[in-house]
Amino acid sequence: MSVQLFLKPLTLLIVSGLLSFSPSLLPSQSRLMAQTSRKSGEELVIQGLQFVQQRRLSDAIAVFREAARVNPRLTAAHYNLGLALRQQGQLQGSADAFYLATQSSPNFALAYANLGAALLEGSNLQQAKDYLQRSLELDPKLGLSHYNLGLLLGREGNLPGAIAAFQNASKLSANASEPLYHLGLVYQRQGKTNDAIVAFKQAIGRNSSYADAHYSLGSILYTQGDLEGALSAFRQATQANPKFANAYYAAGLAFVRKGNVQEAQRVLAYAGNLYSAQGNSQWATKTQQQLQRLRSR
Repeated sequence: MSVQLFLKPLTLLIVSGLLSFSPSLLPSQSRLMAQTSRKSGEELVIQGLQFVQQRRLSDAIAVFREAARVNPRLTAAHYNLGLALRQQGQLQGSADAFYLATQSSPNFALAYANLGAALLEGSNLQQAKDYLQRSLELDPKLGLSHYNLGLLLGREGNLPGAIAAFQNASKLSANASEPLYHLGLVYQRQGKTNDAIVAFKQAIGRNSSYADAHYSLGSILYTQGDLEGALSAFRQATQANPKFANAYYAAGLAFVRKGNVQEAQRVLAYAGNLYSAQGNSQWATKTQQQLQRLRSR
């Protein structure tokens, strides 16, 4: 599962030291403009964003925390803190920060969207659903909320709902390939192979380096007996991700079915080395067993 957050910092909403949200988004912020703490908080947020640009994430987190302490109602401090914590893998801290952003700005759809995404990644499905749905009530055109809702519904087994959500996400996020890829996976779960192929190809059309989409397309083509098409897809998957062990393994199986044992052995050996290097002992062993069967022919 590839949960998406809206990773654009709130700095784009800062103009001349003041947050330029409309009153409908931040009804309480306008009352704080003249306060010294608000100005100091904004200065700290700007400093934190500079640290983010410099990839000094720990420094950025410390500054965003200080900005939130100086002005607990400063949404930009909480929101950017949530993004920074999420980049460090601190899901609970990230969720807490996004929650505080929703409290200071109850109509800020992106805060609800990112809160829902963080909770989804933490497998807190019910709360994640509540916040994602709230974000869509505030902004029905928020593509990442539709996408993450699709992931959630898929995990719940609501495949028609997941399909609708991914379709909405793909329309609203015209350049995003992930919704189409996951749409293809849901079609596969439904046994709708042709629809899955179309979705995977559309995902690749948006991102030609999408290794997982190439691999999934290749897997279907392999099952259908289109070995040349499958090998082409697996090759593109490994070009996009040279450490994609599963793609090398699948290509090896395709070469076996084509009768090209020498090439199959070469590719499978490479896959086995990758599995070992990645600590995947189960598949490393399985690959070695496959190689032994080929050598004993």
